[in-house]
Amino acid sequence: MTKIKTQYNRRSFLKVSTAAGGGMLLGFSWLASCSPTPEQIRKMPDTWFDINGFLKIGDNGLVTIMSPNPEIGQNVKTAMPMIIAEELDIDWNEVLVEQAPLNTDIFTRQLAGGSQSIRQGWQSLRMAGATARHMLVMAAAKVWQVPHNEITTALGTLYHKASDKSMGYGEVAGAASKLTVPEEVVLKEPKDFNIIGSSRLNVDGPDIIQGKPLFGLDIQEEGMLTAMIVHPPAFGMKYKAANTKEILSMPGIRDAFPINIYPEGAQKQWSDGGGIAELVAIVGETTWQCMQAKKALKVEWEQVSTLESSSDHEEALTKLLNTPSKVAARKDGNVNKAFANANKVIERTYSAPFLAHNTMEPMNFFANITAEKAILKGPIQTPEFLEKTIESVLDMPIEHIDIQMTRMGGGFGRRLYGHFGVEAAVISKKMQAPIKLVYSREDDMTQGTYRPAYKVRYKAGLDAEGKLIAWHVIGAGTNDDLVFENRFPAGAVDNYLAEKHRLESNITTGAWRAPRSNFIAGAEQSFIDEVAELAGKDPIDFRLELFDRAINDPVGDPKTNDYDPKRFAGVLQLAREKSGWSSNKTNRSLGVSAYYCHNSYVAEIIDLEMDGNMPKINKVWCAVDCGIVINPLSARNQIEGGIIDGIGHATYSALSFENGKPEQQNFDTYQLIRQKQAPKEIETFFVDNGIDPTGLGEPSLPPISGALANALYKATGTRYYRQPFISERQVIG
Repeated sequence: MTKIKTQYNRRSFLKVSTAAGGGMLLGFSWLASCSPTPEQIRKMPDTWFDINGFLKIGDNGLVTIMSPNPEIGQNVKTAMPMIIAEELDIDWNEVLVEQAPLNTDIFTRQLAGGSQSIRQGWQSLRMAGATARHMLVMAAAKVWQVPHNEITTALGTLYHKASDKSMGYGEVAGAASKLTVPEEVVLKEPKDFNIIGSSRLNVDGPDIIQGKPLFGLDIQEEGMLTAMIVHPPAFGMKYKAANTKEILSMPGIRDAFPINIYPEGAQKQWSDGGGIAELVAIVGETTWQCMQAKKALKVEWEQVSTLESSSDHEEALTKLLNTPSKVAARKDGNVNKAFANANKVIERTYSAPFLAHNTMEPMNFFANITAEKAILKGPIQTPEFLEKTIESVLDMPIEHIDIQMTRMGGGFGRRLYGHFGVEAAVISKKMQAPIKLVYSREDDMTQGTYRPAYKVRYKAGLDAEGKLIAWHVIGAGTNDDLVFENRFPAGAVDNYLAEKHRLESNITTGAWRAPRSNFIAGAEQSFIDEVAELAGKDPIDFRLELFDRAINDPVGDPKTNDYDPKRFAGVLQLAREKSGWSSNKTNRSLGVSAYYCHNSYVAEIIDLEMDGNMPKINKVWCAVDCGIVINPLSARNQIEGGIIDGIGHATYSALSFENGKPEQQNFDTYQLIRQKQAPKEIETFFVDNGIDPTGLGEPSLPPISGALANALYKATGTRYYRQPFISERQVIG
């Protein structure tokens, strides 16, 4: 039995009141920790009076649960309410789900990113459902005049078996709303879950299929105009002049003007890192009219900084790899001495290009800015940070700003950066009219925030028995430092050195699905396979030997390592078993990879064959340890999506620059994976260990490029060191 606190002193997480119609309204801080630090407790208000995060139980038994986090396709709008419904013991068919409004007073993390929504909300979501159920039970006990511990619940109904009495939640919700919130409640044991762990359809599914307006691009408001932007053709340039007056005579065009979306003194948030401040805005009646005006617009730009090219980055990253860091990120033992004494030494360099995000739904945002109020609606992963930027840019009290979240047609980190919302607000204020800003695909791919270009070098030393005795990793990224010094194989090698560098660039970069991990996982796992081959050992056995070392005789303090070697080894063993790796007598080209990120463990094995020069992937086996799986259907969808996404970008995608100008501007030159190139089959297996849930939206992507590279080697005899793989045959860095 697990008990959980619902309040601390007078600073309660929950506040109960009577809903309209006699039901029950339970307000709660969804993502507040249920084990707060003393500092957090002191910051909490004495009571929660104005709360918009709630569940409502109507007098007819219908339950409405608000979902606080942005929905980006990861299905939290279904999964988070499922957790509350489980502890409430309600019939899922009697639940309605609504998107909660932005409320930074009560929601501690209204953000979609880092695969953390479920992990950070797990305890408080359960607490909210269990508290409501407890109060309903207490109210029923009072009505029936029986001990509360004799009352049971199931599917939204209360039962007193001794007297053969029962009633629905709605019949007693009003009475329950008048009770005091208990200081602690009992949570269900995982073995008793009925909703958690069962597959449930997306709550927005019917509306999506029917084409109902859920997405930002669907927004239509009375008097709304359309806006588009024109930005410099290259990084390192800014606006000088344009023939804006000449295009005002074009059909439907209302105005064209230069704008600076971040005026002097504006307080920018971290989420404003991807925007270009000085732009030209075109406002018209329709998107088509704005696009035609953009073609007629002639803008003069001036160079203000270096116009960088991809070759410049390649050379600079290589130079950094040849430069020892001033302070090692981690150092165990004596790497130089170990290499000098090693029987065999191997060194390899891996690299990856810039990548675009390419969300399916074009970038867009609606804004209606007046002197009294700012209303903004759109697909944003970081609404609370956008709100703070708008407060500063418009010099408007934050209580007058209303950021409304729409469902997003993809993000992958692109919509963490809210400059497009700021652009919409500044344009609306200038026009004194509601506007919807729309990016074309070219606008996004040539202006956007990119996955950094990376380069990493590994060096390993083996003794005469093929034991790994030395490991050196040094990595560099564009505006990013790449290396995770405390991840595997840290703690499993006596002599270990991790170094990292950052290459500063005016090409804007940012989070791209599974930041840093998306590249370094594949590089690391490709290298480990090559080291295992040099040692004359099976790739999986070689990894398991390292895990055994980290389990039984770890190097240094194991608490400094980010991973649990037992759980890590567990997914690798599960993938080996399910794929038939050990009994492979048919010479299948199998490639393996395993990685830990976002608090979860994933092992993947690919079976492929070559069709000419193109890989044909027959099957992927994926073993995942992410703790308790809330919704298996959604979980498998996320795993499969990450695998396909990772294969596609590692195999085909690249974005390059020449004199600061992106050379790929649409899908005719920037290749994404096609349906026929995706794996024919993906089979996913989840470890059932009862551990609290961890990240799931991103962890399946990073290791798959390593499994792909290792399978390609089995099929072709060629090692792959540079992404995208499809353009390379045999290059050793």
